[in-house]
Amino acid sequence: MTIPRNPTRRAALVAATATAAVVLAACGSGNGGDNSGHSGHDSASSSATAAATAGAHNAQDVSFAQGMIPHHQQALEMAGLAAGRASSAQVKDLASRIEKAQDPEITTMTGWLKSWGEDVPTSGGSMGSMPGMDHSSHSAMPGMMATKDMDRLKKASGKGFDTMFLAMMVEHHKGAVEMATTERNKGRYEPATAMADDIVTAQNAEITEMNKLLGKS
Repeated sequence: MTIPRNPTRRAALVAATATAAVVLAACGSGNGGDNSGHSGHDSASSSATAAATAGAHNAQDVSFAQGMIPHHQQALEMAGLAAGRASSAQVKDLASRIEKAQDPEITTMTGWLKSWGEDVPTSGGSMGSMPGMDHSSHSAMPGMMATKDMDRLKKASGKGFDTMFLAMMVEHHKGAVEMATTERNKGRYEPATAMADDIVTAQNAEITEMNKLLGKS
């Protein structure tokens, strides 16, 4: 562009050019600020919504986790006896599968309860607000074995252990299926209801398997 020789016109043109540059810079900054602001707000809102949805739970979800943890823990205790006491390879294999399935579920449910600020049952079956809970105090829970039943199993070995283990585990699984069915129907937390659905499917299949090993149709 050729700058006019007239000082007055040249000064006016320079001023106009500078003003236009400032206006364009301001518009660019404003638009960028608005876009980034909306983007950040939308992202934060999405994250908050996702977190709220993921964390939405009800009293049934809490009850399910607090009940199923000790229920699983007893199943693991029973399964742990099979390696050294069972005579059947099929019983040992079943016990191993029970351990592999239920141990991670205990970890997952423990995480839920902690995130919800709820009491977590300990390995002994007790919770901070519920001291002294053991197998006897849980015996009213569907499928839970009383302390005397566990003592009998611990003293058994060989084929006697196999039969006792299978019979007890069938009842134990039936209790878990009952608890999981309630969660599936009444729970709100999607990961919990999904786990409940998995428990119903897997443990019903194992009940059928164990009944066959017991010679039942």
